This record gives sequence, structure tokens and C-alpha cells, in this order.
Amino acid sequence: MRRINHRELRNSSSSILRDVAAGEIIEVTNHGQVAAILVPPSLTPYEVLVVAGKVRLPSGSPADLRLVSRSKSSLTSAEIIAATRGER
Repeated sequence: MRRINHRELRNSSSSILRDVAAGEIIEVTNHGQVAAILVPPSLTPYEVLVVAGKVRLPSGSPADLRLVSRSKSSLTSAEIIAATRGER
């Protein structure tokens, strides 16, 4: 990921936007702090969040929920919902 300041973005916007369109991700700083991240439009919203550091990639394999054992309750679903809402 390349980092540029806002002045460079202003002065070279056309070449920078060409680089982004070609797949490069660029951080734009203002007074040393990241103010924006330019990403190619082909990235999905999830990929944008990963690049921005807002989402962590999974560290292991996903859990197989089919392996969780079922349990029976003496209450009906309606009774459980009512209890959750404090209506019981």
C-alpha cells in the first residue's frame, strides 16, 4: 500500500487515479494522519474494510455448527421469547 500526502494527490490526481484504477491501494495523509484510503472500485465492501484494517481475517477454520448437539427444552419457543422480553 502506497502512502501519499494530500498535496501530492492534488498535484498528480490523474496519474494517482490511474494507479488506483489499475489495482493499487493508496493512503492519503493530511498532516501525517491517514485521511482517506483510495481503493479500486472492483473491491467488495468487505475487501475495503479488510484493507482499512476495520475487519480481521479469520485465523482458523470456521466452526461446523452441525457438530453442536441439540438439546430439548421444557418451554415452547413462545415461552422462551416471552421470558427474554420479561413478560413472564
